[in-house]
Amino acid sequence: MPNTSARPKHGRRARRRRRVEPARDQLVSSSLESAQQCLLNQDYGTAFVHYLLVLNLAPVFKDFAQDSFRFTLFKWAEELDAVGRIQELFDCYEQALEIFPADEVILNSMGEHLFRMGFRDEAAGHFHKALKLKPDYPEARENFYRVANWLVERWHFLMLNDHGRNRKYQQAIHKAVQSGCSTVLDIGTGTGILGMCAKKAGAAEVYACELSKTMYELACEVVAANGMEGSIKILHKKSLDMEVPTDLPHRVSLVVTETVDAGLFGEGIIESLIHAWHHLLLPPERGDGEFRGDCTSGRVIPAGATVFCMAVECLEIRRHHRLCAAEVGGLPMAAAGELRSPVSCNQEQDDSTEPYTTERLSRLPGGYRALTEPFTALTIDFNNVQELEGLSSREVREIRLPVNQGGELDALAVWFQLHLDEENSLSTGPEEDTCWEQAIYPVHSAMSFALKPRDELIVDVSCRDAYLRLCCVAVLRDGHKIYLDKRVDLQNPGKPAPNPNPEVELCSALACLQTGPSESEDFCMLECSEMALLNNQDYHQSFRLALTKLLSELKFKNGNPNTGGTAVSAVDSGLRYVLDVSEGFSLLSLIAARQGQVKAYSSVEKTKQQNVLRRLAQANGISEQHLEFWLNHTEDEQGVLQRPSREKLWTAIILDCVETCGLIRQKLMEKASLARFLLEEGGRIFPGKIVVYGMLVESDTLLLESAVQGREPTLGFNIAPFINQFTVPVHVFLDFSTLECRHLSEALELFVLDLMEAMANYTEREVKVQAIAGGRITAIPFWYQIHLDQDVSVSTLSRTSHWKQAAVVLQQPLEVHAGDWIRLAVKLHKSTISISAHIDDAPAQMD
Repeated sequence: MPNTSARPKHGRRARRRRRVEPARDQLVSSSLESAQQCLLNQDYGTAFVHYLLVLNLAPVFKDFAQDSFRFTLFKWAEELDAVGRIQELFDCYEQALEIFPADEVILNSMGEHLFRMGFRDEAAGHFHKALKLKPDYPEARENFYRVANWLVERWHFLMLNDHGRNRKYQQAIHKAVQSGCSTVLDIGTGTGILGMCAKKAGAAEVYACELSKTMYELACEVVAANGMEGSIKILHKKSLDMEVPTDLPHRVSLVVTETVDAGLFGEGIIESLIHAWHHLLLPPERGDGEFRGDCTSGRVIPAGATVFCMAVECLEIRRHHRLCAAEVGGLPMAAAGELRSPVSCNQEQDDSTEPYTTERLSRLPGGYRALTEPFTALTIDFNNVQELEGLSSREVREIRLPVNQGGELDALAVWFQLHLDEENSLSTGPEEDTCWEQAIYPVHSAMSFALKPRDELIVDVSCRDAYLRLCCVAVLRDGHKIYLDKRVDLQNPGKPAPNPNPEVELCSALACLQTGPSESEDFCMLECSEMALLNNQDYHQSFRLALTKLLSELKFKNGNPNTGGTAVSAVDSGLRYVLDVSEGFSLLSLIAARQGQVKAYSSVEKTKQQNVLRRLAQANGISEQHLEFWLNHTEDEQGVLQRPSREKLWTAIILDCVETCGLIRQKLMEKASLARFLLEEGGRIFPGKIVVYGMLVESDTLLLESAVQGREPTLGFNIAPFINQFTVPVHVFLDFSTLECRHLSEALELFVLDLMEAMANYTEREVKVQAIAGGRITAIPFWYQIHLDQDVSVSTLSRTSHWKQAAVVLQQPLEVHAGDWIRLAVKLHKSTISISAHIDDAPAQMD
């Protein structure tokens, strides 16, 4: 507010202003009244305009109207969002922030809209501003953590903590600069560490580019904090859009980059380097001798790479990429058609598929078995532009891998050695202590295929679209070539049939061309997590058992003359109604419908996935009238929790409670509250209860994956305080069974969520646990026991679980001794679990 005691300098001007005040006050008063009336009438757009007028003319009303203004803004934004008027939505938020620039609630809400629209950089900025204004604002904090995982992926922390990797890059850059490469361009600079290495080595000019706005701003902060703000020019630009002299005054003599992924080419290094050689780099040195370093020639670090591959057997990979069971939850799966993950290198690959996924082989549950020795699949020279340009047009290369270990063929594992220069190299191999994962090319054979010693595995290697593609084509056994993607001997399902003579092979190929369209109709792609769920036999069998028990109990209850009924009970029609609101592909509705006298409603949305359920229903004798796709009849997913009809209620509602990453699903308890009112008497939510368990551990691995640990790993550069702004306290997609850690306590119950009894729930709890060993508590991994009823439950920690685990990583490790009691404060806000730990002398358990 202005200082009302201040005396105006010019009396006549003040008197003139006072004469218009009554008219302005009347306008403000009438507009405020109109805004409140429109708000009551739910005319949010008009109310918003009136509030804008009031608050612009009379800022004194800000405190009075702030809550109503927020409410109006959010409601009006919902309406604009629903009809796709996105630009108007953001205009309204900009107008609101002009009036309330320090309103953390409005900043957070705008960030949520930006995030949903895919503007992650901008969303992060709004969440960060909201947190600066109110550090204990839980919604903004959770949103910032969520977007931080997108903007600064966890591998940034591992990479920066990898002192060996950083040191080798530094040595290669120092050697190049000292030998004459005085002008340097760092492509995809990230935090700026490689550019700072070049400057520290004595480069006269250093330039860097970064596409991500978040990482660009971070790099600018880091460079300034290390005293190089005027020495390194950073551009917020893709290197492919850079040119001389617009972005660089002249061509540079050295390009440094690490725009490589686990599959080497996945981040576009080939395209970037071809463009750099043509537009940004000095010409390469001619001749076969070692680089001499004069300023008239250019070079690239890394200089090249060698790619290796081997065939592996791995149940964990298998169950995420193809159907492993002939029967799921009592349903024979033969009629499902071909089901597989979107990770494929076949000829029909499109935008919905990826050639490979990534895994850290050394941390896969159950491990893996190498079926062949590592084999060189490809070599590439990054300092040879002709070789780079010819990569995509290279002929498909056939390599033969001798099999030296029998086992089921599940995938090709790929890694590479990055040659920084003649002396320094980095390996991403599975046996190396490295920040890298390996690229996994799964095998999608319809039936399992067992390799035998002395077999030869035939693999095609190509680089179509500048992606490295490896495809297992056939097996050479006893002189016969057995194609993996064609026929299987039905008498011996594990043994592929040998190919006939060439004439028969040609006829078979023509037949395949004729039957292609019908076969493609039977093909359905499932996400890797959906495939793993489908292969989770324990989960489906447990659900089947719990549902059978519920139906039996209700049938007995209905047959008891002493049991009263209600007018809206499903019993009167003879049918039970079961609603499955699981995320993605789910068989649970079909398992329910097969119980008999059950009409099941599925929330599966995709047409091909619905067709899979229809085929399975038909093959299992389930009438079309007993399976319905619920979302086909509702306007949006929010309206899925409603009655099956005006007169009916649900016998069972199946909620998807835990995300694959190991977190409670958002808005779970709100959905459970609504679901309870839609159940018939005796009906049940599945699951009825979720118990959260955890354990105290000491794990350097989780620390390294969560935050940069000081200056030592980053070569003395001050990077940690800036990148660690994006540290998140909960580590997801964790495989606890293979995590390198020391257990400092037994498993203990942390929290209980009761989906059937609202009064049994709470938002925070204190528990005490005794340390069984001394050490530093760095994290608390947690998992869930999902209770379908009192007797039937499944664990997300089990070997067959499709769920991963999560862990709360403590901001400061806690030193404990064996026998110490540790007090844990556990809180659940919406769907986010937070835990703090303190040493406590009292041994009593607290509930």
